[in-house]
Amino acid sequence: MCGIIGYTGSQRSVPILIDGLRTLEYRGYDSAGIAVRQGDGISIVKAKGRLDRLASLLDSRADLTGGCGIGHTRWATHGEPSDRNSHPHATERLALVHNGIIENYAELEEMLRLQGYTFDSETDTERAAKLVDLYYRETSDPVKAIFKAAALIRGSYAFGVIYADIPNKIYAMRRDSPLIVAQSKDGGLIASDIPAILRHTHSYYRLQEGVVAELNGECVKFYDSNLHSIDQPAEQVDWDVEQAQKGGYPHFMLKEIFEEPDSLRKTIAPRIVDGLPHFGVEQLDGDFFARFEGIHIIACGTAMHAGIIGKSIIEKLARVPVNVEIASEFRYRDPILRKNDLVILISQSGETADTLAALRHAKAQGIYTLAIVNVIGSSVAREADSVIYTWAGPEIAVASTKAYSVQLSILYLFALRLALLEGTMTEDEVRAVCARMLEEIPAAVEKAIAMSDRVRDIARAYMNAEHLFYIGRNVDYDLCVEGSLKLKEISYIHSEAYASGELKHGTISLITDGVPVIALTTISHVCEKTISGIREVISRGARVLSICSESLADKYQIPYSDQLIVPEVDELLSPFPTVTLLQLFAYHVSALKGYDVDKPRNLAKSVTVE
Repeated sequence: MCGIIGYTGSQRSVPILIDGLRTLEYRGYDSAGIAVRQGDGISIVKAKGRLDRLASLLDSRADLTGGCGIGHTRWATHGEPSDRNSHPHATERLALVHNGIIENYAELEEMLRLQGYTFDSETDTERAAKLVDLYYRETSDPVKAIFKAAALIRGSYAFGVIYADIPNKIYAMRRDSPLIVAQSKDGGLIASDIPAILRHTHSYYRLQEGVVAELNGECVKFYDSNLHSIDQPAEQVDWDVEQAQKGGYPHFMLKEIFEEPDSLRKTIAPRIVDGLPHFGVEQLDGDFFARFEGIHIIACGTAMHAGIIGKSIIEKLARVPVNVEIASEFRYRDPILRKNDLVILISQSGETADTLAALRHAKAQGIYTLAIVNVIGSSVAREADSVIYTWAGPEIAVASTKAYSVQLSILYLFALRLALLEGTMTEDEVRAVCARMLEEIPAAVEKAIAMSDRVRDIARAYMNAEHLFYIGRNVDYDLCVEGSLKLKEISYIHSEAYASGELKHGTISLITDGVPVIALTTISHVCEKTISGIREVISRGARVLSICSESLADKYQIPYSDQLIVPEVDELLSPFPTVTLLQLFAYHVSALKGYDVDKPRNLAKSVTVE
């Protein structure tokens, strides 16, 4: 959530700050602002609303020529979206931007009021700014002031700070909230995410926790809590600005759906060696898999839905019990964890606060943790005992698509490796599935993508629905849960997913004339059962969109009002092209309604607060 950008160097900072904030819009925000060091002071311009409003205000501020500044896009947590609650927050001595949540802000406010401070906003961030100000007033040391303030703060934060009496320097620090630092030929930068720096450099530092970075436009210095200078290795970005832009597509979400076949190939192919699943790069050998008796998959939202299918596949193929946990609930319900269990954390960003908290809870119990993430060096990746990286490339749209598909592919390979070890599948059987994963999955997803225009035409008939239901059984039901989430998060249509066998236990009362129902039938052994559910809703006036496999459509008379045939693929692998069709359906409904597909209201790409 939120976005931070900072620049100090030889160029005018305002255009760089605004451009950087635009690349971070996908993170979600309701207000924006910048602070520029100007003369002997700091000038601040901020406003509620979209970046265009801030940019319009800055059009009349040609006087802001300073080469050192910080910017922020805010997503409200403490205090409503408003001009006064927007970042940056400032005193006479400094300005500060902040991502995260300061849990003890009320205590800090009470302490600061005793020191004579007053407050103009409702934000926890203003309390942080004035706490740093207090210690800067006492110490006259910009780094020491940040460390002393951080020692009193409970919660998560990524700070960017500029001081009125220190020209051309930005200071940064983080805890449990992402922040990177970079040095280009024209100056130094801080940012919440990599796309904000790509116009300037492909080299960056992932700021370590408990370290303060100082940027002066020519170099970056890092200080530990003893104020000793330390070294930190630089990392390189292996994708460019064009990859982080829309590439001719109307929305990032559509672009990322179209990238799924390539992302799947990149993730699957290197992990099949001699025809068998292989996690040698991650150093996960046979001994690793043999040590665990039970598995817990922990994640949020779409990543959790990938975990639900992962549970089905692991239990089906390897016969190993798997629990799937909502990360935000995991540590609060006192889960039963045994010493030989494995906890798998799934996160696209690797910065999801609830998932990170669950990881730490598991580690505190002495349980081995394995992360499945897309962002190299992210917090979840660094703190887990082992990590498997999905190679989806950058995912900008808030609604996750290709990240889900590659997470699913890792779970399939994991299940096959476990099945081989458990003896529930022979080597020949595993080789056969691996071969189909390599050949059939990308091809089937490409065929599903080729149906985009057909999906759009069908979506027109459903775009004005107020309520919509997804039904299916077995893995089809698992897919319904993800399809329903995609639709409601970007189209704002109320939708629910139900196991079709549950219809008669109460849900059927909601089906009346014209209510749309999306029915999935791709699993043969429950197909007839699902068809019974479809007949039940049709008899009550529902309009049914049937999404079914070609072989089942040929074999059974599946009733429907509209139909999409899933590209033919081995039934075990049917979730891959099926979810692509569900993603396209949600996308086209939202686009047809004229909504901001990539930045749905009230949502953020990386949820870095609990």
